[in-house]
Amino acid sequence: MRRMPVSTADTGDFKKSMGLWQLVALSLGGLVGAGVFSLAGVVANEVSGPAVLVSFAIAIIASGAAGLCYAEFAGMVPKAGSAYTYSYVALGEIIGFMIGWDLLLEYTAIVSVVAIAVSGYLNYITHYIGFDLPTWALGAPGTGEGRKVDLFALLLCLLLAYLLSRGTRESARVQTGLVALKMLIVAVVVIAGAFHIKAGNYTPFFPFGVGSAVSGAALAFFAVYGYDAMSAAAEESKDGKKLMPKAILISLGIASIVYLLVCLVIVGMVNYTDIDVSAPFSSAFDTVGMGILGLVIAVGAVVGVTTSAFANMLAVTRVGFAMSRDGLLPSYFGKSSERRKVPTRVIWPVGIVSALIAGFLPIREAAELTNVGILMAFIVVAIGVMRLRKTRPDADRAFRTPWVPVVPLIGIAFSLWLISHLDVITWIRFIAWLLLGLALYLGFGYRNSKLNAAEN
Repeated sequence: MRRMPVSTADTGDFKKSMGLWQLVALSLGGLVGAGVFSLAGVVANEVSGPAVLVSFAIAIIASGAAGLCYAEFAGMVPKAGSAYTYSYVALGEIIGFMIGWDLLLEYTAIVSVVAIAVSGYLNYITHYIGFDLPTWALGAPGTGEGRKVDLFALLLCLLLAYLLSRGTRESARVQTGLVALKMLIVAVVVIAGAFHIKAGNYTPFFPFGVGSAVSGAALAFFAVYGYDAMSAAAEESKDGKKLMPKAILISLGIASIVYLLVCLVIVGMVNYTDIDVSAPFSSAFDTVGMGILGLVIAVGAVVGVTTSAFANMLAVTRVGFAMSRDGLLPSYFGKSSERRKVPTRVIWPVGIVSALIAGFLPIREAAELTNVGILMAFIVVAIGVMRLRKTRPDADRAFRTPWVPVVPLIGIAFSLWLISHLDVITWIRFIAWLLLGLALYLGFGYRNSKLNAAEN
């Protein structure tokens, strides 16, 4: 089976402009988003009660296990493509192609889902200041009478594509600034909320039983895996081999602290039964007479969720570029801009497709396109770490995942458990997409692969 060689050779396709803290900001852009502003409240109210702290702790441990595996690969193969490249190196071309093909759909759908979520907050803010969009622009068909398109969501996707097309240095600066603003707003929310915590709200701690806290981890997990998107930008780092593992570990540590503090505050301020799942923190501050913070939180949500969309759009464009550069997709998409040194030939198609999904599909239908692929990528990366420890023990590793095979097996077990809980429709769409990808690989990728050319 063809396998990409373990190589850190610089291809020169990207401008090396991202330092450690820009990489951390990119990772935090994906890690700290909707989970802070809405998901913690949802899990507390509907699944776990005050034990939402346990739910997020379990999710963080599981995500951390996968993150440690990503960190080892990032330090060993600091090339664009994330899980696609890692699986190509460790498990072979066809598995690498299928993971990459899957991530193209997953990341694009995530961008669309996040854009729809941002649109909701933007509508709240514009209504607050006295400006409302016409009814036809408020949502996708089927989301309300007279609605034709989610205009804010559609425009946001195109704006992100434009920003990415301007170059890594410029877009990274914007992302870093937005992440800094987001973290500042989160700090204000946590500090202000801490003064209104009532110890009685923490009891009973397990109102739905201990098992519910474990079940809540399944929901919480999807808030804490954003570092995978950052790993796709390895070639744009000033020193990917050293900086990528550090960025993954630092961002995971920061995100873990943020989520646990947010959970502690939300269930401490308001009894879990009274949490408004549509706007957990805004409603919580309303109950303690600090409604003015609701607008601040809405702004923070817009910023926070936008940075998540940015990270995922960057990831999908780098995966598509890497697959094209390797000959598995048409070579047209595997060339970077001479001037900007970014893959504009991939960026704009992704921006347009995500805009169409965000503008014309309800959020639930868009969300059903996500989840399976990320979990499959986690499983493959964890297996890849264990395999390369046996087949390439001599490879230069800037970071080594501790306690192998225990840590990878934790990541695999948790991912399999989450996969088993996904809806049937999600599986049907996932399998259909994989079959389409398999046909593309057999009809195009296998023959045009650069490794095939090298063999012949």
